[in-house]
Amino acid sequence: MSSSPILEEKKKSSRVLVLLSFPLAALFLYLALRKVDWHQVWAAIAHCRPQFIVASMVVSATSYFMRGLRWRVLLNTQAKLPVLPVFWANCACYFGNNVLPARAGELIRTAMVSSRSQLSKTFVLTTALSERVMDLIVLVTSGTLVIRFVQNKPSWLEKISGPLLALAIVAAILLISVPLFETLAERLLAKMHLPENAVMRLDHAIEHVAAGVRAFHDPSTFSIFFALTIGIWSCDAYAAQILAPALGLHMSFPTALLLLVGLGLGSALPSTPGYIGIYQFVAVTVLIPFHFTRADAIAYILVAQAGGLVVTGVLGSIGLLQYRKLSKTGALAI
Repeated sequence: MSSSPILEEKKKSSRVLVLLSFPLAALFLYLALRKVDWHQVWAAIAHCRPQFIVASMVVSATSYFMRGLRWRVLLNTQAKLPVLPVFWANCACYFGNNVLPARAGELIRTAMVSSRSQLSKTFVLTTALSERVMDLIVLVTSGTLVIRFVQNKPSWLEKISGPLLALAIVAAILLISVPLFETLAERLLAKMHLPENAVMRLDHAIEHVAAGVRAFHDPSTFSIFFALTIGIWSCDAYAAQILAPALGLHMSFPTALLLLVGLGLGSALPSTPGYIGIYQFVAVTVLIPFHFTRADAIAYILVAQAGGLVVTGVLGSIGLLQYRKLSKTGALAI
């Protein structure tokens, strides 16, 4: 199956993002770590209670399974896929996003699903990217509501919550409207006098992009997708909340949700592997207003990142091994 124009453009943009990610990470890391009492950080980590870390990781793994189910809802509008291959591909994606720059994991899960099914790379990638956009829309909307009811809120998050909510609404409208422009795009393409082969490839891409977004137009599909999204972010917030006692800290559910909003917004920026720098900066700026010290915030996010790497590392490695095994045997074409 040949590479799609959108996939090729994604690879080119990834190279640019890599160049931007390292200086940006260095800046955020400097801002987050200055004046940190490292003795307090290491003392907190050294005396952490592992049972809370394990509990948090179990809840996080449940969230990843739900993410696989949610992505499958979109993919199943074009083909009925088994649960486990989609789940393993999704896990490999998150593992890739944690260890590779520029969110290269999106390309991994696209390749894994499209190569084991009749779905085009363009359609699979469109559903993956649409899922990410919807995630940000739900996160921003939830954060905007929560921040209205908490005290000592992060000032920067309060200031941008209104404009971000407006952008989220616009993004949702634009995303849902993409299929409406399919015919117009095809007409414009026909008037551009491009080589026939290029026209065919672009026309194919337009068709599958529209199909990938059109999944949200079905009320049943959208309802299941939305319900799973609420469940996913509730699990993630609970996992963040129950991790705090491991370090002798207390975190309310609204605070955990606001932290996820900040991390979600931060992860949209060009980032190094593991979101180093960005996550530290977000943790410090979000948690300090809720009576965390700078050392507390850094200790917390370091343990959270380590736990996340373990979960995605184990699940993602299993997913990649499953894919490699199936590729060798040629079995279980989905």
